[in-house]
Amino acid sequence: MPEQAKDNFSVLYEIAQKINSILDRQELLNSIIEIAMSHLDAERGYIVLLDDSAENNFSVVAAKNFKSEKDAEESAASSSVINKVLTTGEPVLTFDALSDERFEASRSIVAQQLLSIICVPLRLQDRTTGAIYLDSTRSRGKFNAETTKFLAVFGNLAAVAVENAKRYDNLRTENDRLKNEVTSVNLFPGIVGKSKGWKAVLDLVQRVVDTDVSVLITGESGTGKELIARAIHSQGRRRDKAFMAINCSAIPEQLLESELFGYKRGAFTGANADKKGLLEYAEGGTLFLDEAGDLAMALQAKLLRVLQEREIRRLGDVETRKIDVRVISATNKNLLNEIKSGNFREDLYFRLNIVEIHIPPLRDRLEDITPLINHFMKKACEVHGRKVRGLQPAVMSRLLEHPWYGNVRELQNVIERAVVLSKNEELTEEDLRLQQYSEEELLWSGLTLEEFERKLVEKTLAETGGNRTRTAEKLGVSLRWLQYRLKEWGIGGR
Repeated sequence: MPEQAKDNFSVLYEIAQKINSILDRQELLNSIIEIAMSHLDAERGYIVLLDDSAENNFSVVAAKNFKSEKDAEESAASSSVINKVLTTGEPVLTFDALSDERFEASRSIVAQQLLSIICVPLRLQDRTTGAIYLDSTRSRGKFNAETTKFLAVFGNLAAVAVENAKRYDNLRTENDRLKNEVTSVNLFPGIVGKSKGWKAVLDLVQRVVDTDVSVLITGESGTGKELIARAIHSQGRRRDKAFMAINCSAIPEQLLESELFGYKRGAFTGANADKKGLLEYAEGGTLFLDEAGDLAMALQAKLLRVLQEREIRRLGDVETRKIDVRVISATNKNLLNEIKSGNFREDLYFRLNIVEIHIPPLRDRLEDITPLINHFMKKACEVHGRKVRGLQPAVMSRLLEHPWYGNVRELQNVIERAVVLSKNEELTEEDLRLQQYSEEELLWSGLTLEEFERKLVEKTLAETGGNRTRTAEKLGVSLRWLQYRLKEWGIGGR
């Protein structure tokens, strides 16, 4: 074997060991062009890879000794040599580019006064994936046939190394994605769901758990807003302190103020001793305001002061007390519409809504229905001592087709009732006892939430003969909330 061939063989062996040990794609590409230029004593060089998204169908991915990355891109774009190699898949060698008849029309060669050029394809099995380009302006005959053979073999080795690095990148990306999914599952073990919309919710939750920003959770009734609020608290820096929750629509305005802020002895009839409010009980922890959109305007002003000044004053007291409480609120109302209607303070809205987490309705995340059914069935069996092991196929079809106007809460109630009433190891359609909706009611799903809410209230009110108390009970809402909505809509009743 000739001495030059032995030398090239040894060099190729060393090169193969080196480039195959580099897994970072960009580091590998830079190393490839560095090795090629150093071994062949080239002045400039670059690597291009085929890229369907690029204007020229290829991109410069590594370059050396060009004034800028843009210069390398322009050189490759105007290079007839590159185009020839990528088109034919064959190496190109020229001893004197300025005199080579193949490149007489090449303006870039003339403009740059290029003398020696060598370009070989990067080949992976039977396809070309890119090219290595080297040139020189100093001397003719810089590269020769032996050089071409060496660089061609090197190009094949490089193509394999680049493909391996690409696959490693893909594996690393997929691994990171799976880690994030596992993290979500571990972080929120009591929260069930796998839909894209639900994962987006959990992603936002992960981002805010270790902060103290105010979070506004929005979504229809029954979507699990309090569950998300508790998850934020239980996984955050305040997890060892109290989580205090209050439903702003379920307590009369006068009582709600004393519940939140507490009172001083003698503040009103029956105030026989000092009493802390929920804001004080939540010191260092989290206060969850459910249905915050139902807060009376006077209370909105006081809550705004709490958020601005981080201090409270009990009813009947002259002393202010500093507090450290994170506030998470939830509502099924469109607060921007409430602001326009004069029912909610804009300044409070922006204080509560530093980050908004919107929970999609169950009908928009059908992928979550099956895992939720399994979760609620297992839970109901444990609580009630039942041995239901599954559902008949027809039952699952019915559950997937149901509109679920009551969202996750309705699904949980249906499954728990079915488990309790079932006489079999598999739930049947008779066990479900799903609420039946007329064709007209099914069309309601095309309405906005506020339109649907009003129609449902009007229908229930008609069914109870206008009795507000029975209507509120049937809808599962407070009488105060119902009276507020009826007044807003201008609807009568007794």
